[in-house]
Amino acid sequence: MRSPIDDYLHGLLERCRAQDGGAVADYIPELARVDPELTGICLATIDGHVYEAGDTHVPFTIQSISKPFAYAMALEDAGVAAVEARIDVEPSGDAFNSISLDPASGRPLNPMINAGAITSTSLVSGGAGAGVSGEERLGRIVAGLSRFAGRPLAVDEDVAASESATGHRNRAIGWMLRSRGILDGDPDATLEVYFRQCAVGVDCRDLSLMAATLANGGVHPLTGERALAREHVQQVLSVMTTCGMYDAAGNWMVRVGLPAKSGVGGGILALLPGQLGLAVFSPRLDAWGNSVRGVFACGELSRDLDLHFLRASRPAHVAIAARHPVDREPSRRRRPAAERELLERVGRRGIVFELQGDVLVASAERIIRAVSSEPVDVAAIDLRDAEYVDPPSVRLLHATAARLREQGRELAFVERAGRDALGVADASEPLVFPDRDSASEWIEDRLLARHGGGGLGRAACSLDEHRLMRELSGEQLAQLAALLQPRPFAAGELIAGVGEQATEVFLLMRGELSTSVPLPDGGRRRLSTVTPGWTVGEMAVLGEGARTADTRADTDGDLLLLAADDFHALADGNPALHAALLRNMLTGAYELAAQLTRELGRPSGAGA
Repeated sequence: MRSPIDDYLHGLLERCRAQDGGAVADYIPELARVDPELTGICLATIDGHVYEAGDTHVPFTIQSISKPFAYAMALEDAGVAAVEARIDVEPSGDAFNSISLDPASGRPLNPMINAGAITSTSLVSGGAGAGVSGEERLGRIVAGLSRFAGRPLAVDEDVAASESATGHRNRAIGWMLRSRGILDGDPDATLEVYFRQCAVGVDCRDLSLMAATLANGGVHPLTGERALAREHVQQVLSVMTTCGMYDAAGNWMVRVGLPAKSGVGGGILALLPGQLGLAVFSPRLDAWGNSVRGVFACGELSRDLDLHFLRASRPAHVAIAARHPVDREPSRRRRPAAERELLERVGRRGIVFELQGDVLVASAERIIRAVSSEPVDVAAIDLRDAEYVDPPSVRLLHATAARLREQGRELAFVERAGRDALGVADASEPLVFPDRDSASEWIEDRLLARHGGGGLGRAACSLDEHRLMRELSGEQLAQLAALLQPRPFAAGELIAGVGEQATEVFLLMRGELSTSVPLPDGGRRRLSTVTPGWTVGEMAVLGEGARTADTRADTDGDLLLLAADDFHALADGNPALHAALLRNMLTGAYELAAQLTRELGRPSGAGA
């Protein structure tokens, strides 16, 4: 199934294409040849799923997006103290290629402007003065970028040559750094590495996974390889937050609110820590050297999906706590044998997904992907233990339910009473249930209807078809029939109440009965709903005590009553019949007790 996130990204792509301002970078001849209409958008989750729209596999050069990654490698190779001795972390307010240093220390103001980035490059592979050749340093940088991307990357030599031939301003910056003792040795050797570093080829998908790797604490979501030590991730993201968009950084943080980095090749990389990575590619640049369509797309994504990191202050800790297929964990409706047999075969195609935690966009995406990818016909999402569901996630969940309906599949929700996290005024669109048991029953009904079982349930059963008669001989059946007393009932009638002495066993022959217990809040909890062929009240009779639950008629129907005294008398008068009835009673009671035990073993709030 195509996810609602795919639909959203394709709609956003069309809106981006309407943004026709800006122009491609022309000061590097090779970049001037790029098609200005190319546009791609990718969203990568921290477990490695990538949503794509547009020109996401068209290669382009990474350019200044390499800067945070080279800075990260410098931190690892030279150490934090050595890096901070040569590169400050203050926003500059200047253009990316400004020729400026801190007047007091002589350091570049931050690693995101060219002066700081050239210095970062010089510190990779042990730092300046460590006897590292330019080729070794470049190899380390390309290998590091490849680990972040999750695949081998390579330098576009044509772009690298074009940058080297026209990089006069960067050469001036390099010599200025050398004059202040920030660079050691020949600046031109470092600059050639820097030019080739910026000419590494990537595509939009690569950038999104590089962003997701940073969002995932430095571990690549697909390869599982650690690309950056966790202790350095915070420092890299901090300078991206304050300096990544150059002199447009303030406006970016107010409007978009994500750590980010742009490049004059047309790429923008952004991320929401702990949740996802974003990448946009479009070569038209604004006056600050940022992709026009990329800035627009990131602003729309932040607004529509509520991604601003200062607004999304709740952590996205959500988990699918459990999956409950109805073949293994049925509802409390005790169904006729034919329905039970069919549900045992097809029940795996109906699942309740139980959630815990906060549902934000990143977590909603994982939930939607799980529901969409399971081979199910009917499902429900239990939100009762989700502490918070943000509005963009609600829209995605609604869209998922609609998309599944288009495919002939069905999705409902379970929500706590009194809380309207799904934003619906009634329980019809989408379908919302107050507890998991009622959702499971609905799933069972829908599966039966889908798989030819809609007519299997019978409105009545004969005595020889009743479960209590299993394996009884004809003679025993006749002996028992002589003890049974008929009793009709009407819908809503109380058949037996809590605290009453158990004086008979009820054999349901027609209609439906439900057994429930009162709750402290005034509500009731259903223990079971039985259909023709089931027995009610046998445990109280076997224990010779008072009834512990109410049994009420859901419909009109008929019972046969077996008096407790008659049943107990069979132990002496007809021990074989007594033993057979006892076995059948205990079998049915065990099935219900086993289900209730499973529910009691679940976390608080997850049972009903």
